[in-house]
Amino acid sequence: MDRSAGSGARSGVSARARVDVHRVPRAHRGQGRPRGPAHSLRGPSRTRHERPPPGLRLHVEEHADAVAAALDAAGATGAELIGHSMGGAVAVVLAHRRPGLVSRLVLTEANLDAFPPVTAASSEIASYEEDEFVERGYARVLDAVGPLWAATMRLADPRALHRSAVGLRRGSDPVMRTLLEESPVDRVFLQGAHSGELPGREALESAGVRVVTVPAAGHNIMFDNPDAFAAVVVGIC
Repeated sequence: MDRSAGSGARSGVSARARVDVHRVPRAHRGQGRPRGPAHSLRGPSRTRHERPPPGLRLHVEEHADAVAAALDAAGATGAELIGHSMGGAVAVVLAHRRPGLVSRLVLTEANLDAFPPVTAASSEIASYEEDEFVERGYARVLDAVGPLWAATMRLADPRALHRSAVGLRRGSDPVMRTLLEESPVDRVFLQGAHSGELPGREALESAGVRVVTVPAAGHNIMFDNPDAFAAVVVGIC
């Protein structure tokens, strides 16, 4: 678990964990990145060929509890959570459910509302019944999302992916946007310029959320403009 970083802790600088929460559900834990560990959301790996337990709904709250368990196991508190897309929604819910674990949220085009537009990937995935998605929809979605997203989506078990999409459309209660507005921690929201204006931006800013529009970037800001993304994460812009 990165403490941002070990040398800082030895020199007396306050250290805290920095955790990257992915948007794709996988069984195995994500490998550490240079500045912090990456936590892959829950769900059996495709290579194991096993059906997720029927009681494992994979709603946003369950993903948040899984990340909390990983932080607890590492003995981390006051972590910085960096969440993209669904990972951002999970990070917001975790900050609400376990406030002692989180000191800062860096959200990259996070899902904030239940029942997103029909054009959203989660809406398309959730439009299938689970078995239908596994048998036919999974391959169609992989073809439709393009090679960049498909490269990570192929790591996900299709049933876990479907259940996570259903849970994301359901959202949390209260919904993620409300939790974000009411959260007492430091909050930054990154919106790609190519994605258009962030709905509800003024209300978020009034609640203390710093909204940063990243130029030359769409939904995948960390790929489209990695320098701007990194600058926000390390707090220099």
